[in-house]
Amino acid sequence: MKKPIALLLAAAMTAGLSACGGSSEPAGTQAPASSAAGGETKEAQAPAAEGETQASQTPGEGAELVVAWWGNQVRNERTQAALDLYSEQNPGVTFDGQFSEWADYWNKLATAAAGHSMPDIIQQDYKYIQQYVSNDLLVDLTPYIEDGTIDVSNCNEDILNSGRIGDGIYAICNGINTPALLYNKTALDAAGITVKDNMTLDEFVALSKEIQEKTGYKTNLAYGNNEILAEYLLRADDIVMFEEDKLGGTAEDYVAYMKLYEDGIKEGWVIDAAVFAETTIGSVEQNPLVYGTSPETMSWCMCAYTNQLTAFRNAAPEGVEIGMTTWPSKDPAKSDYLKPSQFFSITKDSANPDEAAKVLNFITNSVDCNNILLGERGIPLSSAVAEAIAPNMDETSQEVIKFINEVVSPNSSQINPPAPDSASEVNNLINKLEEQVCYGQMSAEEAGKQLFEEGNAIMGSK
Repeated sequence: MKKPIALLLAAAMTAGLSACGGSSEPAGTQAPASSAAGGETKEAQAPAAEGETQASQTPGEGAELVVAWWGNQVRNERTQAALDLYSEQNPGVTFDGQFSEWADYWNKLATAAAGHSMPDIIQQDYKYIQQYVSNDLLVDLTPYIEDGTIDVSNCNEDILNSGRIGDGIYAICNGINTPALLYNKTALDAAGITVKDNMTLDEFVALSKEIQEKTGYKTNLAYGNNEILAEYLLRADDIVMFEEDKLGGTAEDYVAYMKLYEDGIKEGWVIDAAVFAETTIGSVEQNPLVYGTSPETMSWCMCAYTNQLTAFRNAAPEGVEIGMTTWPSKDPAKSDYLKPSQFFSITKDSANPDEAAKVLNFITNSVDCNNILLGERGIPLSSAVAEAIAPNMDETSQEVIKFINEVVSPNSSQINPPAPDSASEVNNLINKLEEQVCYGQMSAEEAGKQLFEEGNAIMGSK
C-alpha cells in the first residue's frame, strides 16, 4: 500500500534522528558540513508544475543527468570529480550535481517527489528505501543487472540484497561498513592477551574476566546504545528483533540479554554505569575506550563499526594502539553482517534511466572513479575495486578493507530488514531498562520481561 507523500515529508523532517546522518559517515574523511552560503553548492531543482515531468532525453549524446547526494565538503568535491571523469569518458553526457546537508537533503527530495521532479540519480538511505519503493518512486534495477549494464559479479550477494524490496533491487550500495569490536591492543599486548576474530559469546565473557583480572580494564557492553548489540545477539537464534508490529523472540530472549549486564556488574567485569554519568554518550573523545585516567574507569573495548576506527585511533592517547575484531555471538556467522552505509537509486522521474544505470555501473566498477572517491562513503561494493584502490588509501582504510573482505564477508549473513519507525521508541526503552539493571534497581528477569511486554505494546500501537 502506498503511503501519502506527506509521510515522506514527515520522514524528512525527522531524518536527523537517523544514525546514518552521523555515525555512518566514514571516519577520517569528514569535513565541516558546507551550506549554500558557504560555497557554490547548488540547490535541489524546483518541483515541476503539477502533472508535469522532466523533458524526455535520448540515451548517450546530449544527455544531462541530475545527481543528488548528502554529505560533507570532502564528499561533494570527490563526487563531482568522479562525475566529471564520467563526462570525459562519455562525451555528450553532463551532470547537474546537487549537494546538500543531511536534513536539507531529505526535505528537498520529499518536495521534489511530491512534484514528480526528482533528480535522475539520488543517494538513498537504508531506512527510507521501503517508503520510496512503496510510493513507486524508484526504478527496479534488476533488468540492468540481468543484462550486464550494472555488473555485480564481484559484489557480495548479501550486501547487494540490502537494496532489494520484494522481487526488485531498487538501490546499489556504494559503501560497506561492518560491526567492529574496537579494543585497546596496547594494554592487552602488555598483559600477553590475544584477541581472536569470530569469538563466541562464552569466549568473550571469559576473555573479559581475564582482562579485568590481569589489567583492571572492564568491558563496555554497548552502554547507552545497546539495541545494536541486542539485535546482533538475537540474530544467532534466527530472531529478527524488529518485526513489522512486534518484537521477535520471547521474553526469555530479552531476559538472557539483560542478564549479561547483571552478571557482568556483579562479577566485576562490566564497566560501572556511573562512569558514563558525566560524559556524552556517542562522543568518541569521551568514550571510556580512550577517555579516563585509570583502568578502573576505562574499558578495554567497545562495539562500533569499521568506519569509526580512524576516529578512535585519532582520539586514543599517544602510544595506545586500537585494534579491531568481530563482535561476539553464540553463532558469529549468523550474527555478523555487512552494512550498507549509503546507496544510489534511479528515480521514476528520470528522463534517461538507461544512462543513469551506466553511471551506477561506473561508480560500482570503475577503478579510476573509485581512486577519486577513495572509500569516502565506505568500502566499495566491488571487492575487486576495493582491492585495486587499497594501495592508494591510508593504512587504516587498507586494514578495514582486509577485515571486511577476509574476516567478515565469509562469516556473515544477510542484514535485517530496516527497522520500523517505532523501533526508536523501543530503543529508548532498552537503554532505560539496561541502566536500571546496571544500577541494581531492577533484576534482569524483570527488565527482560518488561522490555518484551512494553516493546510489543509500542510496536503494535504504531
